[in-house]
Amino acid sequence: MTLKSINPTDGTLLATFDELSPKEVEHKLERAHSAFKEWRRSSFEDRAAVLRKAADILVSEKEAWARLMTLEMGKPFKQGIGEVEKCALTCRYFADNGSRLLADQLIATESDSKLRYLPLGILFSVMPWNFPFWQVFRCLAPAVMAGNGMVLKHASNVPQCALAIEEIMQRSGVPQGVFTTLLIGSSKVADVIRDPRIAAVTLTGSEGAGASVGAAAGAALKKCVLELGGNDPFIVLPTADIEKAVATGVQARTVNNGQSCVCAKRFIVHRDVYDAFAEKFTAAMDSLVVGDPMDEATQIGPLATEDGAQSIERQVNESIAGGARALTGGAPNSRNGNFYAPTVLADVPSDVPAYREELFGPVAVLMRADNFDHAIELANDTPFGLGSSVWTQDPIEQQRSMNEIEAGLTFFNAMVASDPRLPFGGIKLSGYGRELGELGAREFTNVKTIVTAA
Repeated sequence: MTLKSINPTDGTLLATFDELSPKEVEHKLERAHSAFKEWRRSSFEDRAAVLRKAADILVSEKEAWARLMTLEMGKPFKQGIGEVEKCALTCRYFADNGSRLLADQLIATESDSKLRYLPLGILFSVMPWNFPFWQVFRCLAPAVMAGNGMVLKHASNVPQCALAIEEIMQRSGVPQGVFTTLLIGSSKVADVIRDPRIAAVTLTGSEGAGASVGAAAGAALKKCVLELGGNDPFIVLPTADIEKAVATGVQARTVNNGQSCVCAKRFIVHRDVYDAFAEKFTAAMDSLVVGDPMDEATQIGPLATEDGAQSIERQVNESIAGGARALTGGAPNSRNGNFYAPTVLADVPSDVPAYREELFGPVAVLMRADNFDHAIELANDTPFGLGSSVWTQDPIEQQRSMNEIEAGLTFFNAMVASDPRLPFGGIKLSGYGRELGELGAREFTNVKTIVTAA
């Protein structure tokens, strides 16, 4: 198998890489195993120093890393800069707070009792292409701070990003083997999961990939965290600031060219403000600049893969054929490359793809809610449960939304976004387990109970 790096803006082949042979994979896993046995004995201070150095490298060379992301998967360059900066912020957060988050926890008993958070082992990380640096660093930073090793299987269309991250970690001073990139295809993932040197698995990806990896991890009786797809509701109620909700909603739907699991996708708007919101939102989506992602003026670049562009076209076409109306867009952009026009669909029947499936591109679905209860019902009418954004000033509506929306995150009057200080993850078909924050710091540790008799 050959891994190809292809520029989605114009289809240019940037580079090719041969898949590692079984012998090469074995060598890297054995080196990772040996490195972990030493790294687990390192101090919090030594681990923090590595993460701070990685943060320095990320920031000082952010233009190069952002350009690489843009070339390999098409995100607007300025968004790539922000992604690199967020990676650095996360490295520094866990460097500054890891020793506190992982400190012994004393428990009152008749004896001297405590919990100690010890490294679990080598974490096998299977990561997607849409945020090729951030998805890796958000699990890398807490894992390294906890004393774990990590083996990365990145998406096959971003091999240069995968190798760049390995280079950054080597330059940061981490012992060779503590972080390792494996250039392998998806067919080899189960073999790596079964390897006895792998202690746990984390995956960010599709529902299908999560089911496959979860099954392999379960068969091997290994800890697994899955962060999967989403069909996130963006609820707008009568007390909302409509102008702000429109501006934030457009950003929330189109960040990363609409290719984010935690993007707002279903805009559920109370009937009293539906017409005003729909008019302003559609106009704002229609005005977005589609073009070369290296151009500072561009707001929407190409979708990362040809398959992704074909998939979103199929979903929209089938939805329109089934009765949905396109208020704007509804077709590929006229440019060459994997471009799709910003699209708003309304009157979407419940049995078409735009209602039931995740739309991984710049396509928004508008839904009219009769009242607050109906809005909650629509929000929960999905097999996914990742994020949710609710626009209301009413404290009763806020409290009910906190308790009744089936999601791992609920943000009020703001766009859903990950933050290194806050746990991140979903429920239902959006996966299980948490990354980031205190829970993420401890997710891949051996929580050992220690009792010393008085």
